[in-house]
Amino acid sequence: MAYDIQLKRVYQPAEPDDGARVLVDRLWPRGKRRESLALTEWYRDASPTPAVRRQYHQGDINQTVFAARYRGELRDAPQALIPLMRHARKGRLTLLSASRDLTASHLPLLRDAVLQALNEEDASDSEPASSPCYLDASGLPPTT
Repeated sequence: MAYDIQLKRVYQPAEPDDGARVLVDRLWPRGKRRESLALTEWYRDASPTPAVRRQYHQGDINQTVFAARYRGELRDAPQALIPLMRHARKGRLTLLSASRDLTASHLPLLRDAVLQALNEEDASDSEPASSPCYLDASGLPPTT
């Protein structure tokens, strides 16, 4: 199944076709009132940890190292993706961040992780849970 996950700056106006609007930053965006954002949810658990975020913003680590560490955090806490997966299954999900450059932020990595988790879950649902049971015409298992 194809899922529609959009990325948007929180400072851009809300649009009717945004679907579920989820802010995935640990810090509240400056100068924004909660009512003005039309948020479905403010979900901090899927954002980078404060230490990794601080290292990246202070220039102590580059984009590649940041991406590797953040992917590791998501891999170590797969349950953090579940609320976002639920929103994505219902329709369009718009992930919001206050970051100026969304392509250099955690949002593309988060979108990829959510899509991967959804696809893995869909693939596991398509496999039978157990082997089929073979019954004969009488409704009883075959005798040997």
